[in-house]
Amino acid sequence: MSVRARLSRRRLRRLRRNRLRQNRPKQSHLKLGRIQLGPLKLGPLKLGPLKLGRLGTAGRSPRLRRWVLAAVLLAVALVPYPVTGATGAPPAAACRPGCRPGAVPSMVRWTAALPGTWMAAPGLTGTVPSSGLAYAATGGGVAVVGVGLTVYAYSAATGAMQWQDTLAGFPDGAAIVSMRAWPGEVTAGVSYRPPGRAPQRTEVVIATADGPQEGTVTGRYPAGTFGGAVAGSQKYTVIVGPAAVTSYDNATGRVRWRRPSGPVAQAWRTDGNWLYLAESAGGFVASAPVTALRRIDLSTGAELVVRPLEGPSFTGVLSAAFDGAVLFSSAAGVTAYSGATGVRLWFARGAVPEGTDLHPRRVYLTEGANLVGVDPQTGRPEATASGSAVNGTAGVYVVRHGVALGLDQGGNGDAWGFELAVERVTLTAPGLPWPHYFVDLGGVGGSADPAGNLVVIAACTQLAPAAPASPSPPASPSSPASSSSPASSSPPASSGPPASPSSSAPAAPDAGPSAPSSPSDSGVPSAAAGASAPAKSGQECLHPELIALNL
Repeated sequence: MSVRARLSRRRLRRLRRNRLRQNRPKQSHLKLGRIQLGPLKLGPLKLGPLKLGRLGTAGRSPRLRRWVLAAVLLAVALVPYPVTGATGAPPAAACRPGCRPGAVPSMVRWTAALPGTWMAAPGLTGTVPSSGLAYAATGGGVAVVGVGLTVYAYSAATGAMQWQDTLAGFPDGAAIVSMRAWPGEVTAGVSYRPPGRAPQRTEVVIATADGPQEGTVTGRYPAGTFGGAVAGSQKYTVIVGPAAVTSYDNATGRVRWRRPSGPVAQAWRTDGNWLYLAESAGGFVASAPVTALRRIDLSTGAELVVRPLEGPSFTGVLSAAFDGAVLFSSAAGVTAYSGATGVRLWFARGAVPEGTDLHPRRVYLTEGANLVGVDPQTGRPEATASGSAVNGTAGVYVVRHGVALGLDQGGNGDAWGFELAVERVTLTAPGLPWPHYFVDLGGVGGSADPAGNLVVIAACTQLAPAAPASPSPPASPSSPASSSSPASSSPPASSGPPASPSSSAPAAPDAGPSAPSSPSDSGVPSAAAGASAPAKSGQECLHPELIALNL
């Protein structure tokens, strides 16, 4: 064979080897001697083409090329690079300062003057009557406020005063301690102490069947100290009484059905058409252990006794009921049970129940500094508001349609709506000095409409001038110098109004200095220019207002 033929055959073999190498599938593992490395996952890191032409003999040797490539990949894999959420990374900025880009729509629907004498006090107390407390409720087309023994009804749509009624026939010292509004009626719980007897409570039913423009007292029924109306309509009213749960016919006052509840007042919660009444030896005051729940149909009075299936009692105290789940709170957290079977559904360690939302159907819990919306049946988190979202506020008070209402306290009060889906403030209402959020122990009445997105609060838009300092009398020449005291710069502090029920709400970290208030686009006036902050015991309010907010 000629030399030329041999060279040609060598060229052909070389070309075949090169083609085989090019078509050979890429190895998913690298071998360094006897050590085999699994596939290297570098996430989003991208390596450009390696230029081996400058690596000396490694550029021409397949084995050396593989060793160099392995060394490069190991170096990249072992060198740290930034990771989202890694320890040491700077924390996310607080939402409150940066979650209001551009103009935010106002959440104010209407404002209305509040009759009577009111005071403005710092902190969670806010704007309250100068004597006693005020209670409010929304529903059935009206927003009602009870002060002393007088009920004031406003249109839920416009804020116009519809009617007012002073409840007669009660002894001195009687006062409204609960307001609730239903389609076709309003109920007011009145507490009083007959001479020589224990405190009592009567539930007064005010019919609005002819329209929210009129109110007529149609019935008075005995109620438990921690009970009262739990359901109402044009046809009937259901009341938790001293020893029974009773449904009354609104037209005749006759008893439709009655279910005894025992001699001790028990804790209760409502869920739609169901009333859950706890069975506890200690009653409402002790609240635990709860050995059973009585599930009562509010329409028919049909009753089912529900017992826990995983122990002698439910874990904790009855705190909420929603969408078929009943929540019990303890120092360990929140435990949810089926309201129909007593089966334990889920447990949230370290959580505290905060409220519910019909649309979407969620139970809201606070876990640490976060507000978490969970599925009531599974406990699965569906929405979360980071603690930074409520940084610098007095707290989140209610959630409606996925929007949480927050209130900043003090003279530069501010209401804001934080939408959990987008994690930013989407509604605001600046210029609400000394806001006050109405609450009801039963969770039925209060500031927020249970079935809608209307929330009413009280605010003081102008303080009365502060009382001038009273000079001290001059010291007597015969008196020792040590007995004379300097003139007081302010009058002695008075006892002030009683603490508001809302003051029992958990307070968030203290708010920092607020920015100067500015007039709201909604027309709600801000605090009068130059008005001084109220003293600890409160300062008289010249213009108290009831303010309706839309969430």
